[in-house]
Amino acid sequence: MVDRVDGMDAVDLVESVRPAPRPHRRFIHATLLGLAMIPTFGCEPAAQPVAPSPSAPAALSPVSGDLPAQARQIVLDGLADADPQIRANAVEVVASTRDTGLMPGVQSLLADRVIPVRFAAAVAVGDLAYAPARDQVGPLLNDPNPNIQIAAFYAISRIGQPELYQEICKAVASSDQTVRANAALLLGKCGRKEGIRFLYWTLQRDDSSEKVVLQAAEAIAMLGDQRIYRKLWTSLISKYADDRLIGIRAMGALGTDEARSAITTMLDDPVAEVRLAAAEQLGKLGDFGGEAELLAVFEKNLMADMDAQGQQRVKTLAALAIGEIDAERPAKYLPQLLQDPSKFVRLAAAKAVLRRASKKS
Repeated sequence: MVDRVDGMDAVDLVESVRPAPRPHRRFIHATLLGLAMIPTFGCEPAAQPVAPSPSAPAALSPVSGDLPAQARQIVLDGLADADPQIRANAVEVVASTRDTGLMPGVQSLLADRVIPVRFAAAVAVGDLAYAPARDQVGPLLNDPNPNIQIAAFYAISRIGQPELYQEICKAVASSDQTVRANAALLLGKCGRKEGIRFLYWTLQRDDSSEKVVLQAAEAIAMLGDQRIYRKLWTSLISKYADDRLIGIRAMGALGTDEARSAITTMLDDPVAEVRLAAAEQLGKLGDFGGEAELLAVFEKNLMADMDAQGQQRVKTLAALAIGEIDAERPAKYLPQLLQDPSKFVRLAAAKAVLRRASKKS
């Protein structure tokens, strides 16, 4: 039972976790706009963004000065894209920018045939507490996929039935590792402190996979429990760049002075993607110390020796950082990023434009 965590010391639980060695992985989160919200479900293969799309949509004019209008059109196109990963990323842009005017497009994806897209749409409804989608979310409580069920619990608990939060707490005990990881994510999003003990419990279980441990640690950071700092630090010193990306995002969620200092050290990381992720998270915390690393992407020919996929990753993360760093010099590169051949880059740039616009409104 989950109640076993009562009376246990959370710091001891964190330090007991020792992930098993595994083969090298390459930036598994970078093309997902830096999110943990689009998991690999194992039911349907995710589209792989191995190459940029051939051209920017004709509807976008590079000379147009109305960047927010361009950004919204890119997101609308993304919500209707044939690639499910693009659709899922477009949903995340809507949720993270809290643009309710785009939510009808997200609402339509609650019936999408691809599981990660339905999951993302239901989570977005919860993130924005978007009541108009309640009737469409309701049937998902009985969806055959348990990941969709817990996303629906989250959405409806945020719309008006908070008692469904308990169903998410129960899901961290699932034997399915993806369900367990997604439940951890949603407990972090719920913002309720009582979720901390469930997260520490699943974090220390011997049968929790690495993805569960990482997601639970980030969720604990989202809930503001400073005891998780030492666990997050182990991600920052990992030899795997994608672990460092996850650790940076989690430190940003924790948001303490100590966490900000830890992120600052990552501006010296040898991997460009890691430096850009650090710049983004610092920007979210009101620290623009990563501006120089961001500008280097465009002004020091940083991508000269990268292949198309590497350039896509770097430009995606650079766009996300621009959205958080409130300075005009990096912002001048947004128009060209909105016109990039890669849909992933265009979506990241759209998110940056809408984030900046929301800060000024």
